[in-house]
Amino acid sequence: MPFKLSPSILNLMKECERCFWLHFHGRQRIVDIFPSLPSGMDKILKEHFDRFMEKGKLPPEIKEECGDCKLFDDKKLLNEWRNSRKGLWLEDDKGNILHGGIDNLLINKKNNKIIVLDYKTRGFPLKEDTAEHYQLQLDIYNFLLRKLGWKTEDFAYLLFYYPKEVLETGEVLFETKLVKMKVDIDNAEKSWNKAIKLLDGKCPNKHKNEQDEICKWCELMGEE
Repeated sequence: MPFKLSPSILNLMKECERCFWLHFHGRQRIVDIFPSLPSGMDKILKEHFDRFMEKGKLPPEIKEECGDCKLFDDKKLLNEWRNSRKGLWLEDDKGNILHGGIDNLLINKKNNKIIVLDYKTRGFPLKEDTAEHYQLQLDIYNFLLRKLGWKTEDFAYLLFYYPKEVLETGEVLFETKLVKMKVDIDNAEKSWNKAIKLLDGKCPNKHKNEQDEICKWCELMGEE
């Protein structure tokens, strides 16, 4: 049976291989209601960046760090790659699919290489390890782009937005932080291959940690 995988579901494999296997074999993880604010922010941030792209400029949030770059300006292709149901797309000879929907791309004007730019919204300032949680996602995006024939840099950017204060007028001000991340294409390919091998095999015997919140959904569903 072919499987359709994304960066988020591959992160589940990192959290617990048994939960990951069960997700595709009839025992999907219980998901809490997802707040609508991140989706709304994602939409207006893309519109914000697209306005600058159409002017041939960079938004102030990234202008200082990314002065040697321009925003990817093939709007039609960018919208295809942003599609959360498909996006960047790779299918192996057995029909297994790896896909991911990007936020935006930069192009290094010196060498024409692509740089992945991903927006993140959160409620609080970054912790020391916050950006590390998105490493596999960035690795996969770059892996997919290269498989599609595009040249990418060996780094990517995470642009974080978090609330700073509310003005008397009711407007909410956000703080931003741009984080440069080195990408590892080998890590993406190894994770993809490991996931397919794991799903084609038998269910792992134990959860990574029976006490973790990650694995409690199995207990709630009667999983031994």
